[in-house]
Amino acid sequence: MKLTDFAQRADQIILLGQQAAATSGRTPYGGTHLSESAFMEFRVSALSFLRSTFGPEHPYCSTFDKETPTAIEFHALAGLGIMAAAKAEVLGGWNAEVTGLVSAEIFSDFLEMAEHLLSQKYKDAAAVMIGGVLEEHLRQLCRMHSMAVVHGGPDHKPKPADLLNSELAGAKIYSALDHKAVTT
Repeated sequence: MKLTDFAQRADQIILLGQQAAATSGRTPYGGTHLSESAFMEFRVSALSFLRSTFGPEHPYCSTFDKETPTAIEFHALAGLGIMAAAKAEVLGGWNAEVTGLVSAEIFSDFLEMAEHLLSQKYKDAAAVMIGGVLEEHLRQLCRMHSMAVVHGGPDHKPKPADLLNSELAGAKIYSALDHKAVTT
């Protein structure tokens, strides 16, 4: 998935919010009420997008959930503001999960290059490239879970991939089966 895909989906959800806000009508109590179905389509789409992009514990998710409880114009406008801020964060590259997805896309390109090298009988070069991709992915997983990627002490030497792999499995970031696959 590309960064532009995220921006495009955010724009689609913002449009849903604008369409819901456009259904505004007066209630007998002097407030404004929106089409319930239009508002719910916006709300559920936005929550799904925010949770999958930022994770369920991120402030964008909790704030959106709290600030958009009912189909009134004020809540729709609050939701639109949150979605605009989330889109800006994604496009600005400030979100670690999205950055990880972009990195995954780059890693995929390196793996394709390694496959090409392997098909051309350059097995050593392919192995080095694949090893580098795997090691960097392990480092990103460690950083994502606030785990050290360098040894303590004055030299701050990077931890080797096998140690990162063991620490990730020990912290239950992934299963013993994944640990074994990475070791292999």
